[in-house]
Amino acid sequence: MKLIGVQHEIVWEDKPATCARVRRLIDAARPTAGGLVVLPEMFSTGFSMNVEAIREGDERIAEQFLAEMAREFGGYVLGGVVNLGPDGRGRNQALGFGPDGREVVRYDKIHPFTLGEEATHYTAGEGLRYFEWAGMTVCPQVCYDLRFPETFRRAVGERRPQLFAVIANWPSYREHHWTTLLAARAIENQAYVIGVNRAGRDPKHPYPGRTMIVDPHGNVVADAAAKEGTIEAEVDAEVVAGWRTNFPVLVDMKR
Repeated sequence: MKLIGVQHEIVWEDKPATCARVRRLIDAARPTAGGLVVLPEMFSTGFSMNVEAIREGDERIAEQFLAEMAREFGGYVLGGVVNLGPDGRGRNQALGFGPDGREVVRYDKIHPFTLGEEATHYTAGEGLRYFEWAGMTVCPQVCYDLRFPETFRRAVGERRPQLFAVIANWPSYREHHWTTLLAARAIENQAYVIGVNRAGRDPKHPYPGRTMIVDPHGNVVADAAAKEGTIEAEVDAEVVAGWRTNFPVLVDMKR
């Protein structure tokens, strides 16, 4: 089944302008029915600490856009949005919709990035979330979560996901960490990993892109490099099952 990553520049805190940009990229990629399209963290606004300005609110512009895209091509779309939590801080979420436009997953980022003041403005999530796609269990993760292998290991212990989808606004200064950790998470969990990062720059940081799809052996099968665009790969649950059977590392995992 076709897996697509959309690497785009973000018009800072401007949802309609950014959604229009993303629509052009998705249309050009021509996703197939039943496929999965993945967008970056906070895909429509950029990594902003101005929660009141970028939260979804009553109009739910970003959420409606994700649902509309899923309905239009008859597949699945996952991207990052911001909503308001009960304590008045934001929730940095990975949100997915299915072919009928219905929500299939909503995951709150477990590890806010304290150095970037995210923990001041956003509440940490409390649990992992999953959805089913193309015979695979998919586990969304958000940006800084990538640095915490215990979260991925917990997911393997709970549900044995075959695909991890990491959405991010990961800056250029730590590009090598991004590419290395994506491969590491694939190797140690014997799973596909798609890491979708933004391109361009925001008021504070440049971003390297480097959206990647990594197979369960740690091989990079698609790399978007630095420019705005899309990548794609055919992924198959049987590839994961075969590798886990032939090299059964996970059965030796200590709980």
